[in-house]
Amino acid sequence: MKVVNIASVKKSNSLVDAPMPELKEGDVLVKIHAVGVNHVDLLWVDQKVKPDDTILGLEMAGEVIDGNNTKYNQGQRVMGLIDNGGYAEYIAVSASRLMPIPDNIDYKKAATIPESFLTAYQTLFTIGKLQDDQTVLIHAGASGVGTAAIQLVKQLTKATVITTSSTKKVDICLEYGADYAIDYRNSDFAEEVQRITNGHGVNLILDFIGASYYKQNIKSVALDGQVILIGNLGGSEIKNINIMDIIGKRITITGTLLSPRSNEYKAQLITDFSNDVYDLLADDKIKLYVSNEFDLSESEQALTCMREKQNTGKIILNVK
Repeated sequence: MKVVNIASVKKSNSLVDAPMPELKEGDVLVKIHAVGVNHVDLLWVDQKVKPDDTILGLEMAGEVIDGNNTKYNQGQRVMGLIDNGGYAEYIAVSASRLMPIPDNIDYKKAATIPESFLTAYQTLFTIGKLQDDQTVLIHAGASGVGTAAIQLVKQLTKATVITTSSTKKVDICLEYGADYAIDYRNSDFAEEVQRITNGHGVNLILDFIGASYYKQNIKSVALDGQVILIGNLGGSEIKNINIMDIIGKRITITGTLLSPRSNEYKAQLITDFSNDVYDLLADDKIKLYVSNEFDLSESEQALTCMREKQNTGKIILNVK
């Protein structure tokens, strides 16, 4: 079968040959039709944190070829959260990591769901414990995880959503349901948050940016508030930290990555997410948007698109 690994992805035609996956007990063999592109893929490629033969891809959508005595049958359409291996024609994946694709959703849109929506869900609810009367600040609001998070908040709670984004993406955040969208290029988001919340601040911050937003985040968060760090697009090292800023507001700062979590954690997260969100997907109450799409052989171009922030939503790869 054809795959794209860390070594091959930097070639104009990224495809290389690999052996067909072997099924273990509890695994399902899936013919992949579409793959979601994520920032973790960039991390693996740019910082070489995995071996060169590691097949990229943390989420996929496809058709069951062999259910291997699990609850999934041949021909069933599924989407899955995987540890790696999505940039490929086939994958063997534990049945516990799969979800059926609702009939109203095609493979391309299904591939936008697992990593982005599960990341948003666990950050907001499993870790963030967001409540109805609270306010959440979502940075990079027009990203795949950002638009997922906006919609999950508005569908599952009565909380208020504030987002930050670039000038051209402010309207996108509002279209997905944000109550307020701040253009970080033309205003200080911490000052805007204080104005919007009448000086109270936000209860929860979802931050993909990291170091460059640290001081503004501390100003933005409310007493007893929480900052959850999901990424480091704005750097990892912070100079001149005054820990009294954290102590004085009793702020909780939490870091999380979904990809290194245990199989048990991911399986439980998928169960919780399915219970809360699956019907919303099936009833077209969640918008799924493919911003850019490429063929699997064009994986290099897809990652360049993400690296240069050309997308306004999810990037997917089509697998033929």
